[in-house]
Amino acid sequence: MSRNPLAVVCAVLRAPSGRILATQRPPEKALPLAWEFPGGKIEPGESPEKALRRELQEELDLEVGELTPLPIVFHHDQSCRLQLIPFLAILTEDSQFSLHVHVNARWITPSDWKQLDWAPADVPVIQNLLQSKDA
Repeated sequence: MSRNPLAVVCAVLRAPSGRILATQRPPEKALPLAWEFPGGKIEPGESPEKALRRELQEELDLEVGELTPLPIVFHHDQSCRLQLIPFLAILTEDSQFSLHVHVNARWITPSDWKQLDWAPADVPVIQNLLQSKDA
C-alpha cells in the first residue's frame, strides 16, 4: 500500500427538494454493491473540479454547474488510503442522467441514509452534511 493517499473526488448531487443522489457500485468492483456518491480518481494533470466533471460525464452522462467544495475526508483501511475531495452540486428539476457504471441510483433524504450500506469513505461526507446547515 502506498504511503501517499490516492486522491479521489465525489459529488453530492442535491435536488432543489433537498434530496441527494446515492449511487450503487457494481458487483464486480471493490466494495461490491455499496452505495456511494459518484466520482472517481483524479488523473495526472487534472484539477479536482475537472476530474469530477469528467467522472460525472463518464458515469452518469451528466453535466453540472457550480461545484462547491465540501470538507476533505481522509480514509484508510488495510486495502487503501484515500483523500476524498467532495463537492456539492445543485441539479435542476429537469436534470437527466444515465447509469453507465453504477447498478442503481436513488434519491434519498437524510432520514434514508442509514438504510443504505455505504462505502466507508463516504460515511464522513454524510456525517459532515448532517452537521451542516446546508444539509
